[in-house]
Amino acid sequence: MTISFEGRVAIVTGAGGGLGRAYALELARRGAKVVVNDLGGSRDGTGHSDAALKVVEEIEAMGGEAMSNGGSVSEYEQMVEMVAKAKERWGGVHVLINNAGILRDKSFTKMDPADFEMVVRVHLIGSAFATKACWDLMREQNYGRILMTASSTGLFGNFGQANYGAAKLGLAGLTKTLYLEGAKNNIKVNTLAPVAATRMTEDIFPEEAFKLFGPENVVPAALFLVSEDAPTNAIVGAGGGAYHGAWVTMNKGVLLAPGERTVEGFAANWDKISDRTGDFAPQSGAEQSQVIIGQLQAAMKG
Repeated sequence: MTISFEGRVAIVTGAGGGLGRAYALELARRGAKVVVNDLGGSRDGTGHSDAALKVVEEIEAMGGEAMSNGGSVSEYEQMVEMVAKAKERWGGVHVLINNAGILRDKSFTKMDPADFEMVVRVHLIGSAFATKACWDLMREQNYGRILMTASSTGLFGNFGQANYGAAKLGLAGLTKTLYLEGAKNNIKVNTLAPVAATRMTEDIFPEEAFKLFGPENVVPAALFLVSEDAPTNAIVGAGGGAYHGAWVTMNKGVLLAPGERTVEGFAANWDKISDRTGDFAPQSGAEQSQVIIGQLQAAMKG
């Protein structure tokens, strides 16, 4: 089976280098027409560059079609303009990979509130803006594939990245609502938590480890998650040739009797409340309420 993107138009944000460039090149190799979006500049989001143009040149040199876009994901009007230009040139937008990001790492005690806000704005708000700019067009097409870029920091935490972690877990939450809202229009939304050797991570990995985590090892997961037969609402980790699933889970917990619903009663039952035996991955927020209602109904009957 060969996974093809012939006839598809794809937007990749932050595609001037690293993971985004790798995604854009492979999408083009598989037949997609690609919008290479990149504001350029350094990894803290300052400055500009012609990185997107260089990637377009690479795609055209291999016989593909691409256009560059220097819009900032943090500016909604620029994302709307980007989508409009793609539609004008190629007739639609079928794939969006939200990859653009910056880092401003510091421990929370030393972090300037402006740096917290900017990282959340680029990663979380920027992904929402790019997605919103595509959303109605994808609904009209009755087809859309969207990938959010989360992180192990968002899913599991990492010292010195409170801003980044907050944004990245927010993206997983955004996925979980958009996959529900997009389902009737064949819009699938997934979350990827990549581990890759890029400009963003060059001083985090030891040199030998850096060589093992090339962006090309993340590409298979990313492109599958935006393909025709992609799942939806998946959280996937990828790096170094290893791939895994991740889930937001809950257990059935306990129903406390009316007389036990005190701070002390909760404390006395904490071992049961925090027991992960039999935990499961709800497919919507309503399932939490359904579990509680089920417990109440069982208690009334019993």
